[in-house]
Amino acid sequence: MQMEIPSAVNGFPIVMGLLVPEWVGNWVTPIWLLGVGSAAGLVGLILLWGIVRALAAVPAVPLGFRRMAIEIPLTVREGFLFPVFWMVTGAAFFGLFGGLFAHRPTELLAALGRLRAAGDVAVPIDVPVTPRDAEGDVDFSKETPVAIHIPADEIRALRFTSDQDLTVSARPFVVEDVGVEGKERVTYRIAGDEPYQWKRGDLGNIPFTGEWVETFYVSNHGASQARGEIVVTVAPAFPEVRSIPITALSIWVLFIVTIFVRTVAPKLNAIALATYKSEIAQPLFAILIALGVFAILVFVLLPYNTLGEDIKMLKDLGFSLIMILCLVQAIWASSTSVSEEIEGRTALTVLSKPIRRHSFIFGKYLGITWTVGLMFLVLGLVFLIMVAYKPIYDGRENSKTDVTWQLCHFEMIATVPGLLLSFMQSLVLAAVSVAISTRLPLLANFAICFTVYVLGNITPVLVQSAAQQFELVAFFAQLIATVVPNLESFNMQAAIASAVEVPVVYLGWALLYCALYSVVALLLALAMFEDRDLA
Repeated sequence: MQMEIPSAVNGFPIVMGLLVPEWVGNWVTPIWLLGVGSAAGLVGLILLWGIVRALAAVPAVPLGFRRMAIEIPLTVREGFLFPVFWMVTGAAFFGLFGGLFAHRPTELLAALGRLRAAGDVAVPIDVPVTPRDAEGDVDFSKETPVAIHIPADEIRALRFTSDQDLTVSARPFVVEDVGVEGKERVTYRIAGDEPYQWKRGDLGNIPFTGEWVETFYVSNHGASQARGEIVVTVAPAFPEVRSIPITALSIWVLFIVTIFVRTVAPKLNAIALATYKSEIAQPLFAILIALGVFAILVFVLLPYNTLGEDIKMLKDLGFSLIMILCLVQAIWASSTSVSEEIEGRTALTVLSKPIRRHSFIFGKYLGITWTVGLMFLVLGLVFLIMVAYKPIYDGRENSKTDVTWQLCHFEMIATVPGLLLSFMQSLVLAAVSVAISTRLPLLANFAICFTVYVLGNITPVLVQSAAQQFELVAFFAQLIATVVPNLESFNMQAAIASAVEVPVVYLGWALLYCALYSVVALLLALAMFEDRDLA
């Protein structure tokens, strides 16, 4: 007889004959979800590329579309998308093989197909009066089944309404089961015209049997036929799998927008590409990334002595570190690519070609954005991985056994809005730096930008404190708040301290403010650059 080799022991996976510790699975699982999303994004990009190539071969397709088909591989190979492509590919490989170490990967992927089922499901109740026995009591063996078909672990809440008194259970009445341990039948008494709500986690949970809830069993205690409904609130058993489609969609948007810019504005893209290649070749770029990675690793190991709030300190330090490093890179890049090219007459050579000054300014800013964006992606990915590990590290230090992969995933995903807001803040300051670089050299640029950074973060406090002071003081405070960007809008410290999630709507408004202020700063840069004598 052949002995069956187990694939898991007590829920822990066995890989190559070795039992994987639980903390490894808790750490790997949220990262694996991002890897699966990257794999989905990569497959989608390949399919899109195949469709574009197939359509480009049709003679009736416009010439612009054929040009796009040619530009796509060049865009991926030449510029910002090349390292991003390899990062996505590496994450996709982890998505393929990391499932060996993840907790319940098959069930997680199955939950992905149930995301669309989330919401409320109304099941009508139309139950006749339940017969009574010889003693005048309701005969539960004559109860009425109400059909339903929902996975038990996806039911989050139940709401019962009826115009008659009811008794509802998720299990049928069976005499042999009564009093047997583990088979007790839990019933809920619903008073007529008084809705009853049950939520998962409440005392007296309904003991759903099996993986699917197929039927509710209802007894009508009233004098007439009961009419009402059961509203079932359904949510995925593992809502964390939402990070898979979000990751894939983010990858598609990033690639499609970059390819679109190259196709629509080739001259601007050429300047941006030259700026990007020049800046990532500088030693400062590699030094800042190495310094950031090292600091993030150290931040995880530091004892903050915050009585269980170490992860909040880690996030606060990580956001500040990444933003400051990217700000230094942005100021350096704007000074070397704008100010030094103007002073060194390189800009005159570029503009002697059929390239307008606005293409020069906006192209430089786009190249700086790519440089800062690549740094954010690298440092942000390392930061997310370490944030996912931080609850495990603290739990092992404090001998906690309640650290789950869901907690690691929550902390990791809750970090993403902070990274996005920090990136927006860097883009605003990069636009200010480009404007300053059209007239001033590197040192003056650093001094002004860091002054703007300090004032931008204290602007709300400055305006509020000046509101009750002299009118002249209040006027200058409001003037500073109008001219200097309100960087406090991109600050996550308050949300971190209160463990509040940043809503998507807030991110949208922050992105709009970032775009508007950056455009205004670049228009100012163009105005100062238009009358600059390059000769």
